[in-house]
Amino acid sequence: MKLQDNSGLVAAVGAYVIWGVLPVYWKLLRDVSAPDILAYRILWSLVFMICLIFLLRRHREFIEEVKAIVSSPKKIFVVICGALLISLNWLVYIWAVNEGHMIETSLGYYINPLVNVLLGVGVLNERLNGWQNLAVLLAGAAVGYLTWNFGSVPWASLALAGSFSLYGLCKKMVMVRPITGITLETMLITPIACAYLLYLETTCEHSFSFSFTPTSFFLIGTGIITPIPLLLFAQGANKLPFSILGVIQYVTPTLTLLLGIFLYQETFTSVHFISFSCIWLALLIFSLAKTSFFAVLGKSLAKIFVR
Repeated sequence: MKLQDNSGLVAAVGAYVIWGVLPVYWKLLRDVSAPDILAYRILWSLVFMICLIFLLRRHREFIEEVKAIVSSPKKIFVVICGALLISLNWLVYIWAVNEGHMIETSLGYYINPLVNVLLGVGVLNERLNGWQNLAVLLAGAAVGYLTWNFGSVPWASLALAGSFSLYGLCKKMVMVRPITGITLETMLITPIACAYLLYLETTCEHSFSFSFTPTSFFLIGTGIITPIPLLLFAQGANKLPFSILGVIQYVTPTLTLLLGIFLYQETFTSVHFISFSCIWLALLIFSLAKTSFFAVLGKSLAKIFVR
């Protein structure tokens, strides 16, 4: 692997590790409601990104790219949809973590690649081979098994996987530089966040204070921890093969799962183990199906048994 690839690998791993341990940060804000955290996260992310753009002297490039997007109704519509989807993803994630559903969030990001596959088939008319179909069926069976045993659909998992997959689809439809995309998305959703914060101000239910309490400090910090892993991921994605990214992405749900079980003592039952095992097997099958593994295996078995 070249030096350039090594820097991409470090960036990608860094992004996924930050995302994996991010629940620890949200736990520091457990006394603040998820909608409040989301609103401050959007606002402070925009402040950080604008400062970063001027610091890197990218403001002219940013303005030109934004003009190109705004001039196309289709593009601006897709970007707005992307901003709403990633906001929904953030909201569900923060709520789930602080309500003791970290294992469920982990499940959501494990099944995310398979939801991407379903979107590819349903929206982009992509075709799956037999092994890939088996992987999708296994994942569906795992979710069904959880639902049947616990009597409720793991909606947080499905909402996280679905919103992030649809967000990824929006990003594919409008290709811009990462710094432009992140800034524009937060800029478009900031008016809603500000309106919500103004409402909190009028009802005296706001969580932020200019006296710099620990809570206020951590709320400001959300504007830094949000874009940094996104920018690291963008750098890694530009320098690494997609196959390597596909493997590294499981760092995030694995770390979240381990934190949920061992640090925050969430219940991990035999039902969870069976469901997660099915999903891990599905991911393994799906990954191998993209290689020549099963073709080589079939030929080897044929030589053994057809003699």
